[in-house]
Amino acid sequence: MNYTAGQIWLIIGLMAIGTFAIRFSFLGLIGDKPMPPLILRMLRYTPVAVLPGMVAPLVLWPAATGGQPDLVRIIAALVAVGVAYKTRKVVWGMFAGAAAFYAGLGLTALL
Repeated sequence: MNYTAGQIWLIIGLMAIGTFAIRFSFLGLIGDKPMPPLILRMLRYTPVAVLPGMVAPLVLWPAATGGQPDLVRIIAALVAVGVAYKTRKVVWGMFAGAAAFYAGLGLTALL
């Protein structure tokens, strides 16, 4: 489907307004009011839920392989999860996963 430049800018503008409205509804309207402890506890887990949601499609359906999962990405993801779980540090898990990924790519290039 082809869009004109005006249609693209309209879509961008509407998405910006929608994003602002969603964020303002939470931050602007609630703002300085105290939140219930249950909501605060749930918000603490938001980053933990977002990161796997962004990474999982790249591991399971990578565009580089035509949407087919490959062993290098799966092993790198498992290494990242294992290191992060063992050390309780997400950053170390990310570094270990990246190292395993590039090491795996290097090894498969040699084969």
